[in-house]
Amino acid sequence: MADFDIHILGCGSALPTTQHLTTSQIINLRDKLYMMDCGEGTQVQMRKMRIKFSRLNHIFTSHLHGDHCFGLPGLISTFGMLGRTATLHIHAPKEIEDYLLPILKLFNQYLPYKVHLNIIDPTQHALVMENRSLEVYSIPLHHRIPTCGFLFKEKQKEDHLVKEMADFYQIPTKLLQGIKQGEDFITPEGEIIPNSRLTRPAVPAKKYAYCSDTAYYPPIIPIIKEVDLLYHEATFAECDAVRAKKTYHTTAKQAAEIARSAQVKKLLIGHFSARYEDDQPLKEEADTIYPDTILAKEGLTLSL
Repeated sequence: MADFDIHILGCGSALPTTQHLTTSQIINLRDKLYMMDCGEGTQVQMRKMRIKFSRLNHIFTSHLHGDHCFGLPGLISTFGMLGRTATLHIHAPKEIEDYLLPILKLFNQYLPYKVHLNIIDPTQHALVMENRSLEVYSIPLHHRIPTCGFLFKEKQKEDHLVKEMADFYQIPTKLLQGIKQGEDFITPEGEIIPNSRLTRPAVPAKKYAYCSDTAYYPPIIPIIKEVDLLYHEATFAECDAVRAKKTYHTTAKQAAEIARSAQVKKLLIGHFSARYEDDQPLKEEADTIYPDTILAKEGLTLSL
């Protein structure tokens, strides 16, 4: 079972090339799947990476530029042909209604499942979705149209009970849950057994920040502070910094500066411009600021 894996389905920018597909990623958190953006070719890449369609119930759309959403209609249709019955939740800015509702009406009138649109405000840092394992927050970004990234925060697991200690003190079964949640145990004789003797800490909860299309935007730093992995767009090299500013994108060096300031544990860059035949110089630029930066590539899986 995957604990917290990031799958890169596409990491190119607006123009698909023979080298890169347009943007899409999937988080696998204990076999539940969450998709970030859905560019063209997404479902074919899911097939290649043997990702199970049936376990995907939430899609998070950062903004309504085609390279981040043109794969949605085909994926929705495929779900129907596969006999899906579970509701599909799409979390996106309000423009998703103008784009997707006419397509659903025209092509997918008889879907065997519901598509629920959860409209989010990309200008606010707010809770977007929550379940027993995860909280997802929006990250306001600075792009040509309303755009946000997403912060995925795993909920902290309960401490692990030390079975040998529970047996030694003959702790009643009805008290075990409370002990896993931090309670001490009081023996029939009145002795207090500290919780630290009865449990061992769970693995710390993980955090992943997905920052799609954006200009260099330091206000995101407090939101993504010390995340385990930051994905940040790095569309251009520093030699094209003027174009990056004009198109509201980021250079690899600027992405690394954000990562360094936020003290993130790992940096992953992507959304590479089609003008570059080789992505390695982008990594080299980022490495001067944030060493060991990771280049996104199709088929890459990272485990937190």
